[in-house]
Amino acid sequence: MRLPKQLSTLLSGFVPALIVLAGTAAPAGAEQPQRLPSYVTDLAGALRGGQTAQVQSAIDALYAKDHERLWVVYVRDFGGLDAQSWGEQTARASNFGDRDVLLSVAVDDRGYAFTGSAPSSVSDEELDRLLGDQVEPTLRAGEWAGAAVATAQGLSAAMNDSGGGLSVWVLLGLVLVVALLVGGLLLWSRGRKARRGRAELEAARKVDPADAGALGALPPAALDARSKELLVDTDNAIRTSAEELRLATDEFGATATAPFTAALDAAKNALAKAFSIRQQLDDDIPETPDQQRAMLVDLISTCGRADQELDAKVSEFDAMRNLLINAGERLDGLTRDVVELTTRVPGSEATLAQLTAAQPASVLAPIRDNVNMARERISFAEKGIQDGRSAVARPVGQQGAAVAAIRSAESAVNTARTLLDAVDTAATDIEQARAGLPGIIEELRHDLGTAATLARHGGPELAAAATTARTALDRASTEGANNPLGTFQQAVAADTVLDKAIAAATDRKLAAEDLARRLEQAVTAARSQINAATDFISTRRGGVDAEPRTRLAEAQRSLDQAQRLAESDPAQALTAAQRATELGTRALVTAQAAVEQWQSRQPGSNSQTGAVLSGILIDGMLRGMGGSRSGGGGFGGGSYGPGSYGGSDGSRRISRGGRF
Repeated sequence: MRLPKQLSTLLSGFVPALIVLAGTAAPAGAEQPQRLPSYVTDLAGALRGGQTAQVQSAIDALYAKDHERLWVVYVRDFGGLDAQSWGEQTARASNFGDRDVLLSVAVDDRGYAFTGSAPSSVSDEELDRLLGDQVEPTLRAGEWAGAAVATAQGLSAAMNDSGGGLSVWVLLGLVLVVALLVGGLLLWSRGRKARRGRAELEAARKVDPADAGALGALPPAALDARSKELLVDTDNAIRTSAEELRLATDEFGATATAPFTAALDAAKNALAKAFSIRQQLDDDIPETPDQQRAMLVDLISTCGRADQELDAKVSEFDAMRNLLINAGERLDGLTRDVVELTTRVPGSEATLAQLTAAQPASVLAPIRDNVNMARERISFAEKGIQDGRSAVARPVGQQGAAVAAIRSAESAVNTARTLLDAVDTAATDIEQARAGLPGIIEELRHDLGTAATLARHGGPELAAAATTARTALDRASTEGANNPLGTFQQAVAADTVLDKAIAAATDRKLAAEDLARRLEQAVTAARSQINAATDFISTRRGGVDAEPRTRLAEAQRSLDQAQRLAESDPAQALTAAQRATELGTRALVTAQAAVEQWQSRQPGSNSQTGAVLSGILIDGMLRGMGGSRSGGGGFGGGSYGPGSYGGSDGSRRISRGGRF
């Protein structure tokens, strides 16, 4: 065992005094440090009658109970040495080990030292109380034997009674109270955890399954619960959809229901992948927290895709099933549309002939075959109407073909109308296109210039849009005169796509600039907070323990990480900088609290105390240094020394003492 550093200081002063008192013959001259022949050495004739036996008995009792060896020496003075040095030299000469302590007492010089290795079970505070409350008052009263007995008994008590001597019943009562408190706290904590879990799950339900970034920010427990919930919901949706699709296929046929079958198959494949991920999470092979989070996000996104595959066809599926209800009305409406389009054909044909005579062939290339194509679509629509009426006339359950016929006829009618409209408006469209070409060309050039400045933020979408726009610009510049309508339409379409890409890139640029600004502010705040904490700890390190130093080191590491990631990953860098600020603040606050606590334990404020707080002097009671508080030793003991180059000393060597 090793004694606290405070106990060592007291022992180093106590030992010389006891050496003087313990000798059977008291020499008139000063005693120098020496090897002690026995546990009680009275060189000063301090002990009388049976006091030697009394001291020896207390020393023996300490060893028998705690295996700690106490040596006591009484001398008249310390031969010109300070108490701690005399005790330390005597301890070295006596080959003291880790379980030896020495009480040295100089009866004439009224000095003492307590030297040795502090028992690990005795705290510095307990050692201070032993020396200040029991040993020093006894020495001051000239009770030399009583001081040694008090030292032995006090050490034993400190080593065996750190709990304050509470009775068994009191301890049981305390245990019961603690158990009740812990039980209540556990119940409260579980309830709070359950409420928090429900709130987190509710928040997770509001997150779009396709938004991987938002999912990744959710707590792991919420992700796990949401993934299981989605698996069940998606599986139920697929099973229900499969039953509905089977009924629809029986009624409308496999061809009409083919799009829905494809969507259901895609959803089933996505669900199978999701179940595979869940199996990996539930098997006996552990994943890291990061792997678990990534797999849960993938699982939820996969279920989301399965739902989207089905949801995308809901309206179409419902329309197909409801189409038969109004099939007759739809067929009648289509018949009216066909009649109207048929009457338009001669007029459109005449308009096309006039355009052909007035415009170059290249200008009319987009609409040259429109009238003939319209006639073909009208004919196809008539056949679809006829097939639809035949299907509707069949018995219920065999009318599914009407759906495909009606839809085909509707598509043909819409196409024929578009073709004839293009011919009828071609003259106006051509002139408008010819007039608008210079403007769209200039717009394309301007937007391409803007796109070039946003290349860093545009990504592949902007690059592709810019390429298409350059192609349209080249064609409009070279072919505009011969084909104004075609080149104008292409240029407008390309510019529309480019505008959207520019808008998206601009948003990303603004977001990046805002992120960079916030990162710069966060780094500045972190650096300022770390500098404040560093300065405070550096100038008061004598009173600052490990916790604030640890927080400061971690704050600096986070700041370094933020600066390192500033260019490659500014979002992660911002997180690191914010954490650095938080840790720097905690370091400063805990350091301030530690210094206040340290100052409250000091007997007074003076230059020497300030030097210890600033780290100019190292407190021997904290660092195991020898020497005295004021050079030769003073009342209460203690030891300080200047700081120097080298590592920390983790031993519990003690050397305390002073005058009494």
